[in-house]
Amino acid sequence: MRLWLNRTGEVSLREQLITQVVLGILCKELLPGQRLPSTRELARRFGIHANTVSAAYRELEREGWLEFRHGSGVYVQATRPAAPLSPEIAVDQLIGEMAAKGRRLGAPEAFVRSRLRRWLSVEPPTHWLVIEPDPELRRIIIHEMKQKLVLPVVGCAPDECAHGGRLESAMPVVLPSKAARVRKLLPSGTELTVLDVQPVAPELQAYLKRYLPTPPGLLVGIASRWKDFQRIAQTMLIAAGLAPESLLVRDAVRPGWKRGLDTTAGVVCDSVTALDLPAGVFPLRFTLLNEPTLAELRRQEEPHSALA
Repeated sequence: MRLWLNRTGEVSLREQLITQVVLGILCKELLPGQRLPSTRELARRFGIHANTVSAAYRELEREGWLEFRHGSGVYVQATRPAAPLSPEIAVDQLIGEMAAKGRRLGAPEAFVRSRLRRWLSVEPPTHWLVIEPDPELRRIIIHEMKQKLVLPVVGCAPDECAHGGRLESAMPVVLPSKAARVRKLLPSGTELTVLDVQPVAPELQAYLKRYLPTPPGLLVGIASRWKDFQRIAQTMLIAAGLAPESLLVRDAVRPGWKRGLDTTAGVVCDSVTALDLPAGVFPLRFTLLNEPTLAELRRQEEPHSALA
């Protein structure tokens, strides 16, 4: 195993030796039972004090990585320590394994380092960013995306998207009606995904047909925090043949909005409001994002979700 020391770095020489030996064991460059260079040999090779090497070896022995054999030398333990790796060592192990695989492929170390620097400069996305001016609509879209995607989902208004580092490591998405406006606000070259909004769900249409024409006394509820949802739902249901007086509309922002919903045959609601309906109320849940749209988002995030 090759060892190297950085005398100008912030990490002590002892810690550098400890880390490199551990990584050598984890990456199988140092095998169980393998003899390590003696304290004097390493001290002479790097021009450091023997006590520095001895302290590193002793700590590795206490942690269960090495064993001292009297009169023989220092050897790699036959088994790894049972304690879990620290986050720092776990990440270092991944990097060490990558470097070892690069050497086995015949790639020069300078080439491996340059590719790693290039990859880090690209900085893969870590989350979705829903850009939408209406906070309630934004809340619904975020909720629906979170149910189906792996990467975190956050949101902001269009005027906020280009400030405060919101676009850093983000995959921005927008509804079709806002796409042109948002594109003007984004830096040139920023990739923007436009979300498709589905029409009335077929299952909702089928359910409503059971009540047409409207029987006397039938009530159908509409509930949402999103004002446009309330308006659109009313228009949709009246166009479908329900009498206006059979609709019970509730603004879920207002106190007491749940009152009377238990007397309805069902409540047309968005996916967020459905979670807050009173017990026993039948939700006629209307989702905004269709399955093909969500499938495309899953496809986009797949190369990055394993890193999240």
